[in-house]
Amino acid sequence: MELTLVVAVIAIALVFDYTNGFHDAANAIATSVSTRALTPRVALVLAAVMNFVGAFLGTDVADTVGRGVIESTEVSGVDGLTVVLGALLGAISWNLITWYVGLPSSSSHALIGGLVGAALAGSVGVQWGGILDKVLIPMVLSPAIGFLGAFGLMVATMWLFRKANPGRVNRGFRRAQTVSAAAMALGHGLQDAQKTMGVIFLALLVSDNVAGDDPIPTWVKVAAASAISLGTYAGGWRIMRTLGRRIIDLDPARGFAAETVAASTLYVMAIGLGAPVSTTHTITSSVMGVGATKRLSAVRWGVARSIVTAWVLTIPMAASMAALAYVLASMALG
Repeated sequence: MELTLVVAVIAIALVFDYTNGFHDAANAIATSVSTRALTPRVALVLAAVMNFVGAFLGTDVADTVGRGVIESTEVSGVDGLTVVLGALLGAISWNLITWYVGLPSSSSHALIGGLVGAALAGSVGVQWGGILDKVLIPMVLSPAIGFLGAFGLMVATMWLFRKANPGRVNRGFRRAQTVSAAAMALGHGLQDAQKTMGVIFLALLVSDNVAGDDPIPTWVKVAAASAISLGTYAGGWRIMRTLGRRIIDLDPARGFAAETVAASTLYVMAIGLGAPVSTTHTITSSVMGVGATKRLSAVRWGVARSIVTAWVLTIPMAASMAALAYVLASMALG
């Protein structure tokens, strides 16, 4: 039974990875598509390829998720696998709800919330200090950095090109967006594919298939990278419309600035801190930052307020759903 459950949990983790891909595809490509720098299909292919590559750039985020959220030494076997299963089901449920209504909530925080909720329901210890340092503080910092960094970069760009021909500037930044969109997709793979690697590693850890100090197995990296890439290629058109048009009508220069700052933030958080930050939070706040350089009223703050509400609700709602999923799974498994 335990082996069957291990296989089932890994399969569901890859389903989560797939939903993460189509839920967050807009993060990497919405700005490029909305400014017509890339066609939707070309942008999706680019994002899928770069997602796959980005997954192999490190394992710091995977280590945080797999070893730094719950006390894996307190649980093992079927009980441990049930906790991981509940976490995944809770995260997937919240992802699907927010995807359906078109809100760019955070798959990362849905997963963290799911792990916390399932662990508490299963009377498993939670590493609150690690969550504070690696999740909650970066959760606040990354949108702030995205907004202020994008605002500052856009102001500098406007000053540098203040005397240039607008048509030529737009054409140049439209070409540059190919690079910034690729960088954004690479950062998405670096961050989000690793979160699924971490969950699969956690499932292997509690089932005694790996030791706590083992590296992430290569097959886990390949599986997670493939699943998120396929999900990205499937696309997330509802959320793409929210990011690309409903917050602010972007031009190529603003799209380039938002993507550049967001991608840089993802790299620093992943490689420098091993923090599983939200790609969604980072790019959305960057889009708001570049939009605010037009005038504050140019940003559709009503839409932004709805997105922030989803951000605030994600961890507690995913945790609640995961706790319920854990209880139901425990009952089903006896």
